[in-house]
Amino acid sequence: MKSIMEKIIIRTLLSAALFTLAIPTASASNGLISVKSAHNVKVTADRLEQILNDKGMTVFVRIDHSAGAKHVGEVLRPTELIIFGNPKVGTPLMQCSQSVAIDLPQKALISQDEKGQVWLTYNSPDYLVKRHNIKGCNDVITKIETALANFSKTATMP
Repeated sequence: MKSIMEKIIIRTLLSAALFTLAIPTASASNGLISVKSAHNVKVTADRLEQILNDKGMTVFVRIDHSAGAKHVGEVLRPTELIIFGNPKVGTPLMQCSQSVAIDLPQKALISQDEKGQVWLTYNSPDYLVKRHNIKGCNDVITKIETALANFSKTATMP
């Protein structure tokens, strides 16, 4: 017979496992953060664009790479890029390290992989810090990390 403590531990582990399965998967490699979406590419991109607009961000352009491929007689799985930003956040970051301007405005890639899974991918702010040797901008980086994580989570969740 299991002790009460063993039952509590088992329930806690099962709850944690179920919680992990219920939230979108995020992964990071090569300076990119990819968040698994519960939606197709168009819906995910539409949701992200609406969230960005609602938060007062400027959406500079939305590029449908699949449509571009089709235009030249090629086939590409659904792939869209949204370029967005906010000078109130980007300018202080560029003041810390002007070379970061090559990676701004921010970009979000929404694409379908070969298995049909849709991902929302963006540059890790941590990667930008390392790439551009940014110093003294911890508050700005934290603000960007939090905003990007929130935008992507909201756009991709069911």
